[in-house]
Amino acid sequence: MNFDGNRVCELLGIRYPIIQAGMVWVSGAKLAAASAEAGILGVVGAGSMKPDLLAQHLQKAKTLTSKQVAVNIPLFYKDASQQIEVALRHGIRIFITSAGNPNTFTSFLKSKGCTVLHVVSNPKFALKAEEAGVDMVIAEGFEAGGHNGVDELTSFCLIPEVKQAIKIPVIAAGGVARGSQIAAAFCLGASGVQIGTRFVATVESSAHENFKQAILESSYNSTELCLKKLTPVRLLKNKFYERVVSLEKEGGTAEELKALLGKGRAKLGMLEGDLEEGELEIGQACSLIRNIPTVSDCIKELLEDYKQCLEALRN
Repeated sequence: MNFDGNRVCELLGIRYPIIQAGMVWVSGAKLAAASAEAGILGVVGAGSMKPDLLAQHLQKAKTLTSKQVAVNIPLFYKDASQQIEVALRHGIRIFITSAGNPNTFTSFLKSKGCTVLHVVSNPKFALKAEEAGVDMVIAEGFEAGGHNGVDELTSFCLIPEVKQAIKIPVIAAGGVARGSQIAAAFCLGASGVQIGTRFVATVESSAHENFKQAILESSYNSTELCLKKLTPVRLLKNKFYERVVSLEKEGGTAEELKALLGKGRAKLGMLEGDLEEGELEIGQACSLIRNIPTVSDCIKELLEDYKQCLEALRN
């Protein structure tokens, strides 16, 4: 399929305007390299990595692909500055920053010749990102997994708003798991898409098999946005989720919620496979996923569905 002239492909040096999202505990070197080999932008998610572990993943990625990969850096983590230094030392030249002020590192990264994308959840933040000098924004709707925006804007509303507010390319994220949804994102004004949830359920994802299987068994109402007094996060419903909801209904404070969350809860669920007490971060699109393909086959499925959607629109 030909995407000649697509601004995202040209800026990122990829064949298809698709970004594999950087996600905690599931997007390491193996997933990023497989994504790069399949013609999209592979991303190592640094959110769950100390600087030394990030270095190991970036070194491993070099052994798995000769193509470039990117790194996602959540800016609210205390190790963000060190993670950026590590990534630069390993030759990373595409950075996706999220969960923080784009002014913090954009100028520095641009001075190093890097391409910078920033994740936003509303048009106001998109404009601030553009003013900070980022090359593209990733507009992430309320449907997305993991940490989410407080405004709860759905992708169908968010993408046109952001497109109207800025001049730089817009990447649509949140709720994209099929080729038809990629086509819809383009219709709304996006130049590309970022996909997370679909790639969790792939062979190369480092998600535990229990978590992958739970995704296959999910339905339309299997997730909910919780922990809004901390940082809103979309969770797959389980016993831990029920405890969160119960505490929230009782008027639990942010400190009480933080104590319940504790440390290592996401690792427990997503990487180690505890489906009862683990924090299982996933997007609403999980209910559309019914297989666990390789990344290569996943991309083929997405593109075939995209092609069929376009053909249907012409008829």
